[in-house]
Amino acid sequence: MAGAPSSDPETRRPQDATVGSAGAALRALVVDDEAPALEELSWLLRQDDRIGEVVTASSGADALRSLDSGDIDVVFSDISMPGLDGMELARVIARFVERPQVVFVTAHDQHAVDAFAVDATDYVMKPVRKDRLAEAVRRVVAAVEPGGAAQPSAEPEDETIPVELAGVTRFITRSQVRYAQAQGDYARLHTATGSHLVRIPLSTLEERWAAAGFVRIHRSTLVSLPHVREVRMEHGRCSVVLDGAELQVSRRHTRELRDRLLRATLRSSS
Repeated sequence: MAGAPSSDPETRRPQDATVGSAGAALRALVVDDEAPALEELSWLLRQDDRIGEVVTASSGADALRSLDSGDIDVVFSDISMPGLDGMELARVIARFVERPQVVFVTAHDQHAVDAFAVDATDYVMKPVRKDRLAEAVRRVVAAVEPGGAAQPSAEPEDETIPVELAGVTRFITRSQVRYAQAQGDYARLHTATGSHLVRIPLSTLEERWAAAGFVRIHRSTLVSLPHVREVRMEHGRCSVVLDGAELQVSRRHTRELRDRLLRATLRSSS
């Protein structure tokens, strides 16, 4: 369905609305080519005090025009749409200097792996439940304004990662990943039960997971410090021992590994 992006002034909340205890309320863009789904999701979001304004678009092209004309904090987008679909829209957004958060809202789960690759904040299944949508908004708030999110913790919230197994989408958590290895533009995640190939560069994982204790030990390897059982130095060569694996540490990354292990030890003893 074609149509220009719209917003209903009567449904906008006051400009001084707040997110939790700090920060301005979020300005959301809802994108869906089906009018009933667009209206329902917009209505649900307007019931959330953390959402200050809801703008709508009935296509990916309309969404880009809305993004170009005003500050948007979060995009709630369907995936299967004619023309520029939701996944393509997210890839365009990923190139923005200041990019909004992206939450996919879809009736299909087969796109979950691709959603992880484009760094989507959340992936909500239709029909949308109010409590599940509230959780998605909470994740957006945590990403946009950490001080306004729920109680801060020493460690970041665990991340769920969709992986493909024999054509079926399954989920593992970041905390299950012992180490990750680069395979071109992909990364292979190693857990206690096997390995999984995901379409995301190792450099992106390094940046995203640094706060969770992942450190680069080689140009092609990231290791999870909580899974390191031993560090070995033999004949000037360094390696780390995990359950079931020993990985070589390159000379250029040895000092960084030592520093990160020392900081982790000091935090755990304080």
